[in-house]
Amino acid sequence: MAARGDSFLRQRQVLLFFVFLGGFLAGFESRRYSVAEEKERGFLIANLAKDLGLTVEDLVARGAQVVSKGNKQHFQFSHHTGDLLLMEKLDREELCGPTESCILHFQVLLQNPFQLITQELQVIDVNDHAPVFFENEMELKIPENSPPGTVIPLEYAEDLDVGRNSLQNYTITPNPHFHVLMRSRRDGRKYPELVLDKALDREEEPEFSLTLMALDGGSPPRSGTAQIHILVLDINDNAPEFAQSLYDVQILENIPVNSVIVTVSASDLDIGNFGTISYAFFHASEEILKTFQLNPITGDMQLVKYLNFEAINTYEVDIEAKDGGGLSGKCTVMIQVVDVNDNPPELTFSSVNSPIPENSVETVVAIFSVSDLDSGDNGRVRCSIPNNLPFVLKPSVENFYTLMSEGTLDRESRAEYNITITVTDLGTPRLETEHSILILVSDVNDNAPAFSQTSYTLSVRENNSPALHIGGVSATDRDSGSNAQLTYSLLPPHDPHLPLASLVSINADNGQLFALRALDFEALQAFEFRVGATDRGSPALSSQVLVRVVVLDDNDNSPFVLYPLQNASAPCTELVPRAAEPGYLVTKVVAVDGDSGQNAWLSFQLLKATEPGLFGVWAHNGEVRTARLLSERDAARHRLVVLVKDNGEPPLSASVTLHVLLVDGFSQPYLPLPEVAPERAQADSLTVYLVIALASVSSLFFFSVLVFVAVRLCRRSRAATMGVCSVPEGHFPGHLVDVSGTGTLSQSYQYEVCLMGSSGTSDFKF
Repeated sequence: MAARGDSFLRQRQVLLFFVFLGGFLAGFESRRYSVAEEKERGFLIANLAKDLGLTVEDLVARGAQVVSKGNKQHFQFSHHTGDLLLMEKLDREELCGPTESCILHFQVLLQNPFQLITQELQVIDVNDHAPVFFENEMELKIPENSPPGTVIPLEYAEDLDVGRNSLQNYTITPNPHFHVLMRSRRDGRKYPELVLDKALDREEEPEFSLTLMALDGGSPPRSGTAQIHILVLDINDNAPEFAQSLYDVQILENIPVNSVIVTVSASDLDIGNFGTISYAFFHASEEILKTFQLNPITGDMQLVKYLNFEAINTYEVDIEAKDGGGLSGKCTVMIQVVDVNDNPPELTFSSVNSPIPENSVETVVAIFSVSDLDSGDNGRVRCSIPNNLPFVLKPSVENFYTLMSEGTLDRESRAEYNITITVTDLGTPRLETEHSILILVSDVNDNAPAFSQTSYTLSVRENNSPALHIGGVSATDRDSGSNAQLTYSLLPPHDPHLPLASLVSINADNGQLFALRALDFEALQAFEFRVGATDRGSPALSSQVLVRVVVLDDNDNSPFVLYPLQNASAPCTELVPRAAEPGYLVTKVVAVDGDSGQNAWLSFQLLKATEPGLFGVWAHNGEVRTARLLSERDAARHRLVVLVKDNGEPPLSASVTLHVLLVDGFSQPYLPLPEVAPERAQADSLTVYLVIALASVSSLFFFSVLVFVAVRLCRRSRAATMGVCSVPEGHFPGHLVDVSGTGTLSQSYQYEVCLMGSSGTSDFKF
């Protein structure tokens, strides 16, 4: 008992495993739905979201679509509810014709990721058609010697419905001579046969009128009727016979109209009217009568309408041959239509994604399906795109293709692609279909701004007006839209002492630079800073460039005389011995100019002199020298005015006054110049002051001579030991900045003056 229980448990586990495995695999199989024909538009077929095990949000996120084969769509898919609805009223007979099982195939297309699920919809027939006879009245001629059991074929009725709703039975009005039988052909059609039950006697009853009724199996059933008029003929004992009971014919679908397809032939052993044969279609449908024409005399069967293999590829035509006596024979012509490559491939797009970002990698650009109505090689297709494009075609299931990007794209190199998809069949001759789609490439911020120059040098003249436009920088960005919109800014300078924020400003939109205040060349000759350009992409990209601003000099500083000093309390007097030779260096005027370049080039000129022609000034170095020999007649005191002028435009100048005293030797007492003593009245009351002043001057002169001699002796001793000379040092005004453009003088700049005491013509050193 325990072993039997264990065996039962193992069998149950195996059974549950296979049930679970079958249910799991069934989830991946196609599902078949059903709907009765003639349902109104908007009829609910099923809820796909529930059947696929997805939520409505999943369907929307994955871009669910319902696509059908070909361009005609029968279904409508609701993304809000996941319901599959009818887009139009379905007519099963129009969709599937006589085929009993009417299946419409459609696919549920899911993107992101790509998935294609094939589904089926079975259209169920309803009994909306009654059987219909092609001829409402039939006339039969039956010889009177026809034996009981003779079978006479009758015109059949046609019901467009299928299954039980199609034609099921034939009946005739009760009659002792006839009954009706129902037969089925190879193509499924049901036709009636009239069976003779009792021998006829033309003399007793020469004709009969019967009603033939065709009934379908619908609920409630529908019916159609036809009247049969039977004439009883005199004896004609030979019926026509065809040479072949079956004619097999194959014709190309592009055969010209009016071509003879086949010629049927029958013979009758009777003579006279009973042996005369005429040909006619028997049980011919409306389609056969529209397509073919039969010559009743010759039996030639001609084509009267172009054939279409894709619509109908086989025709079964019954031909009846009747003699003059009413007897007939029958044959069947089987016409096989051979396909020719007359249909180009068709291409149907399910989705097109445009634009796509330029940094996309293997992105689905389009999904489409291809089809060809032809058969065999004529219906097999190949799909291709040009090779020089960064896209690739990948085949999917059931003639679906996906067009995908291959590698990253570059919008700056190419912003759009016009892709031509070529679909070619394998028939002879080959037919192709081309379809072009425009794919736009959207921009990604992958290019930093680029300046038009590696560096910029701008110049501005000093003493400029505030807010003066001094130039600008320009950058471009290969991206587009906001990714190419640039903002300019000043970057912090490397020199922390440079007050950049108070010197220049920049227009953030166009990069134009402006001087915020007046610049001074003597204080700042040039300065550098960096300008950044940042785009508005996400994330933003930027670049920077070096800008150098050179301040140009203006002639805004007059020459300044360093020697002799003009701000001293007492003027400086130069001593010249009367024995001096022409060219003797009296003194040297030293001046500087705060400007640079030609604005600081100085020239010297003797403007005034007490005795013209006695002294001269060298224009380039400011040396004052004697122009001729001195004589006893020359005045002892001389006053010289020297003009110092720069080379600017307009030129600026300064003047200096020199006092020269002619002495017989350096031991001669110092005499003050007339300009030093004030003009006094010749009144006797001032005599005392004059004597005191003269005594003071004499004492000062004597002291100066002693100092001068001591200095000379000191210099000689130092020159002998060191080769240099020095004099007391003095400070000059500290507002002087530039000396001939070579640098800046500090407030502690000092000058040395020495007199070499050899001969009277020794140069004056400064």
